[in-house]
Amino acid sequence: MIYSMTGYGKAEGIMNDKQITVELKSLNGKQFEIVNRLNPLLKRYEPDIRNLLQQKLIRGSLDVSIIVKQEGGSSRPVTVNADLAKYYYNIIHQIGRDLNIPTERDPVQLLSTIMRMPEVVSSDAEGVDEKEWEVITQLLETAASRLSEHRQAEGKGLGEDLVQRIRNIEEGLEKVLPFEQGRTEKIRNRILQNLEEWVGKDKVDENRLEQEMVYYIEKNDISEEKQRLSSHCRYFYDLLQQDNTEGIGKKLGFVLQEIGREINTLGSKANDAGIQKIVVNMKDELEKAKEQSLNVL
Repeated sequence: MIYSMTGYGKAEGIMNDKQITVELKSLNGKQFEIVNRLNPLLKRYEPDIRNLLQQKLIRGSLDVSIIVKQEGGSSRPVTVNADLAKYYYNIIHQIGRDLNIPTERDPVQLLSTIMRMPEVVSSDAEGVDEKEWEVITQLLETAASRLSEHRQAEGKGLGEDLVQRIRNIEEGLEKVLPFEQGRTEKIRNRILQNLEEWVGKDKVDENRLEQEMVYYIEKNDISEEKQRLSSHCRYFYDLLQQDNTEGIGKKLGFVLQEIGREINTLGSKANDAGIQKIVVNMKDELEKAKEQSLNVL
């Protein structure tokens, strides 16, 4: 069983008069990384959030959204930073004069814009207490579990595709056999033909010819490559069936590198147009498998 690195999980809850929403989105990533900034209210809990999610989700680029919203009509005292608002006002006017753009045409809109500027208005009641943090922790765990379920569902289709790619490579290996059976005779005929053209048929040393034949046949023998390629493919299947999914994606990538090495050697030693065509198709399947393996957890 393998898991995809892409997934989505969401959990919602209410604590006192606050609505809390946790959303997690995961994409491919070599390591574990939180790619967005957390809610400023949760800055003090950032290490705890990171540790909790990394323990459950292992790796990937994670987009974390934690929204804490006041519910109902209860009012909260606010503080207006008048000095900062005046600073923004003066800067806007200065820019307007420099660019010859009138700034007094809509004073209401200008004031509304200034009030939305960072840190001009802040709530005195903002903050997350310990009980609210406990709720957020539970919601994080729930969202992470749902994201893992999503990853598992996507991983099933991902695994099926990877199995098919490796099977196609194995089928290509089987197609090599008919071409391989005639390779020795082709090599012999080609060497003999060249010798007859260069030195003459009556001057060919049969003993030397047999020695050269043995040399070229051993040099171009592909039985070891075929055996190793089959072994790597079997190991790839074994990895896909493992229950422990941690690091499986990286291991699959390493095995695919070994598969690619054997396919390349097979092609370089083939010395046959028919086998070369099969090797090209095997390389195509290998590249598709590599692309898919990048999304495996």
